Amino acid sequence: MRGLLRTSTCIFSAIAALGLFVGCGSVTRQLQISSDPAGALVYLNGQEVGRTPCTVDFTWYGNYDLAVRKGGYTSLVGTQNIVAPWWQWIPLDLVADVTPGRKVDRRYYFYSLTPLPEQGVDAEVLIDRAHSMRPLLESGEFTRKPSTRPTTNPTAGPAATTQAAPTTSDTQK
Repeated sequence: MRGLLRTSTCIFSAIAALGLFVGCGSVTRQLQISSDPAGALVYLNGQEVGRTPCTVDFTWYGNYDLAVRKGGYTSLVGTQNIVAPWWQWIPLDLVADVTPGRKVDRRYYFYSLTPLPEQGVDAEVLIDRAHSMRPLLESGEFTRKPSTRPTTNPTAGPAATTQAAPTTSDTQK
């Protein structure tokens, strides 16, 4: 019995050493997400990962919060469950991770976005909103009213500014 145990231990050690010598395998996990129309923003777990069509590497199987958004279309928000393939189940995943060679688990997901209905905008509401937002624009640290900006003299170069003409009270002094 001891001889059999020693022999199996030696064989396992030899296989492990061979795996390290040849180079351990690895598993690449990828999500390929596309949509109709293309160019939609994709968010996984609240992080922007790209525009469709896009390929995203992932580490863990399970549920991911997914959002697909594009202007003029209804956003898709939900949970995408990614189930591990049989060769990634415990304890088989250990064999897949240590055997030489590169393995790829690629998942394809397609989302179809529906266009939003066109809505007309009332011109008076839009103008009222613009007027209510104007003080916010003019109250910034780096914004000034147009009348307080110095004018430049294009013939004198970009750094030259024109001065106001002296008034009569300035010339009489």
